[in-house]
Amino acid sequence: MLRLDGVTVRFGTRLALDEVDLEVSDHETVCVLGPSGSGKSTLLRAIAGLQRPDAGRVVLSGQDQTGVPPHRRGVGLMFQDHQLFPQRDVGGNVAFGLRMRHTGRRQSDERVAELLGLVGLPGAQRRAVAALSGGEQQRVALARALAPQPRLLMLDEPLGQLDRGLRERLVVELRALFHRLRTTVLAVTHDQGEAFVLADRVVVMDKGRIAQAGTPLEVWQRPASEFVARFLGFDNIVGATVHGDAAETPWGKLPVPRGTPTGGCVLLVRPTGVRLTAPEDGLPCTVEARTFRGGDAAAVTLLLQPENGPRLEASCALRQAPEAGTTVGVTFEAEEVVRLGR
Repeated sequence: MLRLDGVTVRFGTRLALDEVDLEVSDHETVCVLGPSGSGKSTLLRAIAGLQRPDAGRVVLSGQDQTGVPPHRRGVGLMFQDHQLFPQRDVGGNVAFGLRMRHTGRRQSDERVAELLGLVGLPGAQRRAVAALSGGEQQRVALARALAPQPRLLMLDEPLGQLDRGLRERLVVELRALFHRLRTTVLAVTHDQGEAFVLADRVVVMDKGRIAQAGTPLEVWQRPASEFVARFLGFDNIVGATVHGDAAETPWGKLPVPRGTPTGGCVLLVRPTGVRLTAPEDGLPCTVEARTFRGGDAAAVTLLLQPENGPRLEASCALRQAPEAGTTVGVTFEAEEVVRLGR
C-alpha cells in the first residue's frame, strides 16, 4: 500500500527526515512513536503531499507520488485538533469530503448515517459541533476522514487532547473499527501505551531516523537501543561485561539469558525482573519512594537506592510493597535482563 524509499526532508540545516525507508501493507495499522522533534508529523505531511521531500520517493499502491498534489493522492489525514467546520452541523462535517467528490445526495446521506453509527454517534447529523464533547468531536473528525474511503488513513496524535480515561476507551474502539473496515492506517503518537493497543506494528523514530520497527511485543520485549528503552520508560540501564550466564555490573553480578553474547555491552533490567528479598539475601537497597500505579493488579513502582551503583526501579503488588525508608534486598531474574544494541 505505502512505501517510502530514502525520504529526506530538510528545514535549513536541520534534517527532519533522514533517508527514511518504510512500508505499510494493505489493512495494516502502523503507529509511529517518538519524542517531539523526531520527525513524526513531517513524515505524515510528506506522505500526504503537504511537504515536498528533498530526496527519496513516496509510493502509494505502486505509483510514485512525486508531483502528485495532495487532493489526488487518495489519503485521509486527521489532525490532533480535529479542525471541524463550526458553521456546519455534524452531518455537514462528515459529508464534506463526499461533496468535494460530487457524491449524490442520497448516497452521501446513507454514508454519513452509516459512519456515525460506526463511531458511536447514531442520529447525530443535526447536532451542532460546538455542543459536542471532546470525545464526540474526535469521533466526528474520524467519520469525516473515513467518509471518502481513503486508501490510506493517517492520524496525527488523534487522541492527544482527550483525558486519559477517554483515550483508553477510544483507542480500543478505534482498533476494532479499523479491523472491521479493513482500513490501512498510519498514525503518529508520543504515547507508547496508545500505540501498543492500536497498532499491528510500531515504528520508533529518533532525530528523523527509524530507531526500531516491529510488533508491539517485539519492541517491548527487545528494545533495539538505549534510546528506545528509555523512550519506552525503562530506567534500569547500566554498562556491563557478560561472561557466560552472568554479567558484571555496578549492581554486582547479574544473571543473563542463556546465549547472551559475551563482552562489554549495555543491559536493561525490567522493573518486573527486580525481586525483593530480605536484606541479607540480596543486594541491600533503601526504598526511597513508592508510586501507586493502580489497575487490576494494584501495582506499585519502587525507587530503590543500592549501597553501590545507580538507582533501581522495581515493580511489585501493593500488598507486598515496603514503606519508604525500609531496607530490602534485591535479586534479579535472567529472563527480564535484555542486552541492548549489538
